[in-house]
Amino acid sequence: MWSRRKMLAAGAGVAAAAALAACNDGNKGKAAWSGGGGASPGTEAGGGGGGGAPATLTITPAADTKDVSPTSQVTVAIDNGTLNTVTVAAGNKNLDGKLSEDKRTWTSSGTLAYGQTYTVTVAGAGADGKDVSQTASFTTLQPKAVANITFQANPMAALKNGGTYGVGQPVIVFFNKAVKNQDAAEQAMKVTTSPPVEGKWHWVTNQSAHWRPEKYWAKGTTVKVSVNLLGVDLGNGTFGGGNASANFSIGPSRIAIADSNTHQMECYIDGQMVKKIPISMGKGGTTTGSKGETIDFFTRSGVHVLMTKEPIVTMSSASYGITDKKNPNYYEEQIKLACRISLSGEYVHSADWNIPSQGKANTSHGCVNVAPANAQWFYDTFDTGDVVEVRNTPKNLPLTDGIGDWNVPWHQW
Repeated sequence: MWSRRKMLAAGAGVAAAAALAACNDGNKGKAAWSGGGGASPGTEAGGGGGGGAPATLTITPAADTKDVSPTSQVTVAIDNGTLNTVTVAAGNKNLDGKLSEDKRTWTSSGTLAYGQTYTVTVAGAGADGKDVSQTASFTTLQPKAVANITFQANPMAALKNGGTYGVGQPVIVFFNKAVKNQDAAEQAMKVTTSPPVEGKWHWVTNQSAHWRPEKYWAKGTTVKVSVNLLGVDLGNGTFGGGNASANFSIGPSRIAIADSNTHQMECYIDGQMVKKIPISMGKGGTTTGSKGETIDFFTRSGVHVLMTKEPIVTMSSASYGITDKKNPNYYEEQIKLACRISLSGEYVHSADWNIPSQGKANTSHGCVNVAPANAQWFYDTFDTGDVVEVRNTPKNLPLTDGIGDWNVPWHQW
């Protein structure tokens, strides 16, 4: 028969085993160590000393974790003790972080980098008076490629943060790598406007996402675009490389309507026509380029958005395939007051040689020709993001020829 002393001892052993099992279950997926003298995880460090339970450290991500996202937060917590120092380092670069006021938790505030091994080094003290220390490492994921972004005013100019743009200016986010998972990219991109306005994203190419409202912006609207791309899986092993934001505002409404039939360009500011300018547009017809391609001379119909302005530009027919100097359509000239409205080379510009045709006939190679005084007024008045709408020509401006965004019906955007 068992003595009472033996029965009590057996009962104590069962209780201790149950307590150990509960501790282990509660730390799945985390690195936990009891403090004192390099004790093994889950084992009490020493005996006596302070009379309390030993300190326990918990580090997240757990030791030896692989493919940690760079957006993950690193935390260190201690039970039955306080933390003295915590360092998280990859190479010679430490991760920023902060110790809580009660010194029981440390939380990272910096951003992890891709493809790095981070070592977490912790030192503290237990409530039992014993020192606590531990070291653990984890590794962040290594993408096949990293995509970074730039904000553009158009394919030829970066967006000026805090700048003012015309009512036709879309939000443009350009990726330096092709994006397969465009839904994930869109979820990481946010546009906020004041006053609020509904808009949508549209992928003009697999590297360029545009956001616009259904109609032209209202004067005075402020626009902010935020892209939280770090750690986002963009497909094909490509991940987002970082976060960025920019803002701009919308200036006065400036819209020019160039009509091929009337040979006039009506210029409106905030809804009021302020100037009518005689013009000469593309003469039409075709020729054969140096590679056998067919080249036409029509100005494209549709909404154009002013992209750049230059006081002098060298214009050459060689830029679009006419290189033979014997071709009557060959030219290379210095052109003044050039306001570019398409990537294919359409401008509103000064053309003193073509004054007799302005207001009467279309004789240009595709640009909108105006007299020098009118060109100076247009150059001084209109700016990036303003609208030039061309009407009544047989060819339409494609979406990708500059900013053809407004030519896509809203239900297709």
